[in-house]
This record gives sequence, C-alpha cells and structure tokens, in this order.
Amino acid sequence: MGAKKHYGSSEEYEQKLKRVMDRLGVSEYRYDWNRTETYVEFCYKGQWYHFENNFEKSAKAYEKTHKKISYVSDLFAQIVLALESLARLTEQGLYELSYWIEGMKMLPPASSVPACFVVLGFDHIPNTDEELKQRFRQLVKVAHPDGGGSEEQFQVLKRNYLECQAYMLEKS
Repeated sequence: MGAKKHYGSSEEYEQKLKRVMDRLGVSEYRYDWNRTETYVEFCYKGQWYHFENNFEKSAKAYEKTHKKISYVSDLFAQIVLALESLARLTEQGLYELSYWIEGMKMLPPASSVPACFVVLGFDHIPNTDEELKQRFRQLVKVAHPDGGGSEEQFQVLKRNYLECQAYMLEKS
C-alpha cells in the first residue's frame, strides 16, 4: 500500500493561508518547502514569527495523531490549519494574538543584516537609497492608518526606516 495523502492540494492550502493571514490582520508573510520540511513566516506589529514543520516532527507526533505524513504538502497543510485555529481563537476573543505568538519570535538571521532592514523585509542590506525608499513606500501603503494600517504599525515602520537610512549613511 502506498503513502496516504491526508490533506488537499498545496494550492488549496496556499489560498487558505492567504485567508487566514487576512483574518489575523497580517499583510506580509512568506512560506516555502523543500523535500523534508516547510515553513510559514509572518510579520505582526513589526516582528517576524516563524512556524515550521518537518518529517522528523511529524514522526514524533505519530503516536498522538496516528497520521503518518508522507507528503510535504501535508506538513504545510498542518501549519495552515494550526494558524487557522489560532485565528479562530483570536476572533472569538479567547486570547490576543500577541500573547500566543510571543514565544514564536524568529531568531535573528545568521547573516549580519541589522534588524531594522529585516523589519522592512530585507534579507540583505539594500545596494541603494532608492531600493530602501521603494520598499518603505510600498510598506507605508499598507501600514499607514490612511491605508488600513494602524498608527503603531506606521510608527514601527517609520522608526526602522530611519534606522536603515542612518546605517546606510554611516557605512557610505
């Protein structure tokens, strides 16, 4: 008997992830997978959070779940479903999202990219001031209160942008 698929297609769960992120009020997120693992990362109030799943974790959970996971798309589906449950608890007013995810903050990246650039979604230091400005303008459209964001989101973004500018000026 071949490996059993427990969940729908990855496309189905990519769409569900978009809806979940909307429910959580998250506009910036990313996800990916390879042969053995998958992750979802998202930015909430200027801080990145990381959820991951892999076959090793799945094998350890087998005793409780009785589901032998053989497809990476099923690992991805499990993350999306967990985030959906988190959205439901938040919507029902049982917990604030901030409390739940506080313990899930991402560790700083292994590279030496300053945190202010990471908050703006960079995994590198931009080559030009224009690249930095373009990213900032793009994020402001979502974070500014006039664009549907909050004053807090906007201030976090602005503060980090100014830190990035100062860093780039100092290094030039």
